[in-house]
Amino acid sequence: MAILVDKESKVLVQGITGSAGKFHTKRMLEYGTQIVGGTSPGKGGQEIEGLPVFDTVDECIDNTEADTLVIFLPAPFVKEAAIEAIYAGIKFVVVIPEHIPIFDMMEIRQEAKKYGATVLGGNTAGIITPGEVNLGIMPDIAFSPGRVGTVSRSGSLTYYVADTLTRSEYGETTCVGLGGDPVLGSTFDEILMMFEKDKQTKAVVMVGEIGGVYEERATSVIKKMKTPVIV
Repeated sequence: MAILVDKESKVLVQGITGSAGKFHTKRMLEYGTQIVGGTSPGKGGQEIEGLPVFDTVDECIDNTEADTLVIFLPAPFVKEAAIEAIYAGIKFVVVIPEHIPIFDMMEIRQEAKKYGATVLGGNTAGIITPGEVNLGIMPDIAFSPGRVGTVSRSGSLTYYVADTLTRSEYGETTCVGLGGDPVLGSTFDEILMMFEKDKQTKAVVMVGEIGGVYEERATSVIKKMKTPVIV
């Protein structure tokens, strides 16, 4: 099992025709991620890595049944892109770019809550369920399937912890990059509760960061969890 994404996830890439979108789409496909298409307004009808490009998220969903989104767009365009996807019915959104305007991210989180969607980021390295799906910019060499979940605000520490778990043969169920921006789509306490419900996850490593209240918010949840949490 895994949380949020697995090999069945049908992934849409917003900004697939940009340099970052193209590069990481190729990487994610090589890992085995089931990417079904991408969007770039005005470029519908093109193909990237053999995948169809659509003008809108609605078109992509109608043609591919996409249910998961990863965004590779400049920060000023993220709010419109994410909310378009949430309104179209996407239930999981990964926001890779950093420095999303604070009010924009507050709006994204508000709309996600209203429509029952989960958002990671901004400024996240992404999420990986080893051996199944890699969404974002995580270097897959550090990860291996196993029994420990991780959630971190730092991308580099996500890789470091996973590499340590891999080398010690514990492996990982899912590794979640919460994001480093001031306002985030998801919080530690929300992700920890997902791991608590996952039968394959036998322990969780949580990595905080200086500043903010997300770590403090997690304390009340950790006290209630049966799954051990290493912080």
